[in-house]
Amino acid sequence: MRAQAHVEDYIRRLKDSAASRFPFTSIDANRAWLATMCFVDALVRWFQLLCLSGELALAEPKRLRWTLSPTPARAIRHAHQHVIRILDGWPTTGDLLDTYQRIAALT
Repeated sequence: MRAQAHVEDYIRRLKDSAASRFPFTSIDANRAWLATMCFVDALVRWFQLLCLSGELALAEPKRLRWTLSPTPARAIRHAHQHVIRILDGWPTTGDLLDTYQRIAALT
C-alpha cells in the first residue's frame, strides 16, 4: 500500500511542476516534454535527498522554488577559497549555507 502512495506522490509532484500542461501541438514533442520533466523531477528529488536537510528535504518543488531560488547570494572564489556572499538578514541563510556545505562535501 505504501508503494502506491509513493507513486501517487510522484504523479502529484509531476502535475504540480509541469506535467499538467503540454506546450506543443505535436504528440511527439509533448512526449519529449514529459520525458524531460520526469528527468528534471528525478534530479530535483536527488538534490533534495543528497543536499538538503530538515523541511526542505521533504518540500514540494514549488516551495523549493520560492525558498531557494530568490535568495540574493553569490558564490565567489577569493584567495583560493570558495565563499558565499548572502544578503544580511535573509531568512533562509542557514538553509542555503547548509546546502552549500553538503554540496562541497560531495565534490
